[in-house]
Amino acid sequence: MKKQLLAPLFISALFIAACGGGEKKEEKKKEDEVKISANEAPAEVKVSKGEELIAAKDCLTCHKVELKLIGPAYIDVAKKYPATEENIAMLADKIIKGGTGNWGEVPMTPHPDVSVEDAKEMAKYILSTGK
Repeated sequence: MKKQLLAPLFISALFIAACGGGEKKEEKKKEDEVKISANEAPAEVKVSKGEELIAAKDCLTCHKVELKLIGPAYIDVAKKYPATEENIAMLADKIIKGGTGNWGEVPMTPHPDVSVEDAKEMAKYILSTGK
């Protein structure tokens, strides 16, 4: 008689467990999808013209975005100089003519082959790193 009572009870418990587990599985599946999409690399990373110009020159030999090497980190330059037209022009001039004294005694190598327009694009990128 105990077997007759336990069988329907056991089957009912399995049925309830099977029905209730579906929602959790669906939630888990959605969580996994979110994790996957959050970990996926963007299809296309937009790079500014200034960043492209810097990468094509020797700038990254002495400068990094967040790390001081020979010259200051770009983020430190951005903290020191607000992104005004005056500062963009001044930094563009430093890129072209080089200089010393603003960040220590090590001189910045001049880049006379860089046009004023390109130097301004480079300066805009540098000043954007502080945001």
